[in-house]
Amino acid sequence: MSTTIATENAITWFYACNVQDVPANGGVCVKYGEEQIALFRFARRNEWYASQNECPHRRQMALSRGMTGTQEGEPKIACPFHKKTFSLKDGRCISDPAECAITTYPVRIENDRVYIGVDGASEC
Repeated sequence: MSTTIATENAITWFYACNVQDVPANGGVCVKYGEEQIALFRFARRNEWYASQNECPHRRQMALSRGMTGTQEGEPKIACPFHKKTFSLKDGRCISDPAECAITTYPVRIENDRVYIGVDGASEC
């Protein structure tokens, strides 16, 4: 269950899960209201990323189950069905520049708890 903790600079931060709930170098799906957000833990780099869970190619909720990796230092996620790859920094489609970008969200860790930042106008 997500709990909003703070709103700052038009970003609402909500509690998504505990650090240990996300597999090292993998992802999980987190619900925020009606939204599905894919949350990724790059344990090797000690970095966290979040994006929409829906792959824009065929509109399937699957990105959280995709393969994480890097391309020229850029963290990316590959859709498990179509192998389209997206930057987890800015959401652009790396494998097909004509493909729609995905939405990305900021992530922060506090006391082994993971928080995701969403647009302050989002309703839970």
